[in-house]
Amino acid sequence: MNKLIVALLGLSALLMAELKTIDADTLLKMQAKGIPVIDIRTPREWKERGVIKGAHLMMFFDAQGRPHIKEWMKGLSKLIKDKKSPFILYCAHANRTKALGSWLSDKAGFTNVYQLKGGIEYGWIEEGKPVVKPEN
Repeated sequence: MNKLIVALLGLSALLMAELKTIDADTLLKMQAKGIPVIDIRTPREWKERGVIKGAHLMMFFDAQGRPHIKEWMKGLSKLIKDKKSPFILYCAHANRTKALGSWLSDKAGFTNVYQLKGGIEYGWIEEGKPVVKPEN
């Protein structure tokens, strides 16, 4: 019986660490509570389509699709001090955030990683939410 309880507790901990998907309205509510929103697209994409107001612009994959893991993780550690702290990722269509968010949850030990469903294109702009020009 004790082994079963330990196994169930371990399984529930693993399930809690998986990447979570949220919609635009949930993102806005979480952002209003101070939860950081991180845009992982490229600077060209930020300029072309705009960004979510208040988002931290932290490119992860370059224009050739190469990840910048060391630099990005260094920036993330300045923003997210505790691996249990929640944060939200978004990209153009949620493909890159799914890859990065899953890695952060499954391999890097972050337990509250969220992604915007459909990315900024389908999950934000098509939902009629506003974008702003990037500041940099």
